[in-house]
Amino acid sequence: MEKTYVMLKPDAIQRKLIGQILTRIERKGLQIENVKMFTLNETILKEHYAHLKDKPFFPEIVEYMTSGPVVGMIVSGANAVAAMRKILGATNPLEAEVGTIRGDFALETRYNLVHASDSVENAQIEIERFFGTC
Repeated sequence: MEKTYVMLKPDAIQRKLIGQILTRIERKGLQIENVKMFTLNETILKEHYAHLKDKPFFPEIVEYMTSGPVVGMIVSGANAVAAMRKILGATNPLEAEVGTIRGDFALETRYNLVHASDSVENAQIEIERFFGTC
């Protein structure tokens, strides 16, 4: 059984989309193994977005991702990483297909509602980062 890390970003929480997003994950046949709401800080964001921390827009990411709570989840199932990426849709919501979370609910790349691990290896790293050893 493959596991992935999924995080509902502050805009998903502020727009009250938690239930609708969780329903889509479960309807796909994936299992939500663990879920928690928490607030991010700059230290963990520098680790999580290490590939972006030297970019000029990184302060905007920090401001956005610390603007409210997030919901982190461990999601499992057959091909969980690929399945989550598929139901999320393209990173740019304007390119995301109708029927995907981003295609149906988001308008801007900056506010694209959800993060999901992009590989099994990164899922393991992100699960450890946000949940410790589970």
